[in-house]
Amino acid sequence: MAQFFEASTDTNSNFANSVSGQTNSFFLPSVYSKKVLNFFRKASVVEAITNTDYAGEISAFGDSVKIIKEPVISVSAYTRNTDTTETKLTDAELTLVVDAANAFKFIVDDIETNMSHVNFKEVATSSAAYALKDAYDAAVLVEMFAGVSASSPNHILGSDNATDLAAGTFDGTGNLDIGFGSSEHDPLDIMSRMARLLDEANVPEEGRWFVASPDFYEVLGSSGSKLLSVDYNAGQGSIRNGLVSSGKLRGFDMYKSNNIAATSNAAGKVLAGHMSSTATAQTILSTEVLRDPTSFGDIVRGLHVYGANVLRDDALVSAFYGID
Repeated sequence: MAQFFEASTDTNSNFANSVSGQTNSFFLPSVYSKKVLNFFRKASVVEAITNTDYAGEISAFGDSVKIIKEPVISVSAYTRNTDTTETKLTDAELTLVVDAANAFKFIVDDIETNMSHVNFKEVATSSAAYALKDAYDAAVLVEMFAGVSASSPNHILGSDNATDLAAGTFDGTGNLDIGFGSSEHDPLDIMSRMARLLDEANVPEEGRWFVASPDFYEVLGSSGSKLLSVDYNAGQGSIRNGLVSSGKLRGFDMYKSNNIAATSNAAGKVLAGHMSSTATAQTILSTEVLRDPTSFGDIVRGLHVYGANVLRDDALVSAFYGID
């Protein structure tokens, strides 16, 4: 990971922490950027549901990674003393380009550093990481929703339409009104249909996930739900990466996110898939600490770069839902 540091002209005497005895040496870029990334990875839903194997291959904005698509091998019946049919392999390539960037910048005033009981190291680290996480998750989730297969096979259930679909109907003429009435879709039924579509696309069961907004989870866990406490326990899992269930539900690891883009007419949308569906790569490319020329304090700023590419559109399923 490339790091760039512009040395401060100030001395440690201006940064002494009167409470902990620390100095602002904890804002050394090499240390700070690692801490931001650690907080970031613990908070990001996208980091948990995508293939991040290529993150170590990027070092600059505009970098690209060539990904070889897994070949399809044909199997044929064999008859003794006859020739077999060979499969000619091709090295189909997909490209992951690091073409997006976000930045953060804040000032740590000398007075705050000297007088405050707050550990600015941890506060600034977690705050920057969560801000980057929100922007990153929102952008990549948009790309993932856009990458869902819309035909052959159609993996989009319902549509962003204000019309409610009748229970059991999953076409694209309206949204799936969720609830437990006779004309509503049980959220579990929607998840079951999403799992079925992944099954029919031969998507592996291990590594499947489901992401929804809090309003979907409110209905899913309401008193009318068929869920038992052994199937769903939101009290055991909200520890990292938005994971909200200690076990699987309909074969999915369950995630919650506030970064799913708003819909126009439907109440919201959900996304399910497999970790192999999308490749992502991200890093904090540059962190700098500079003396603020207009006040007594340090400017800390950083540049976060990333890229994402849907590699397998049939390993994603989305659904639009309504709530009365």
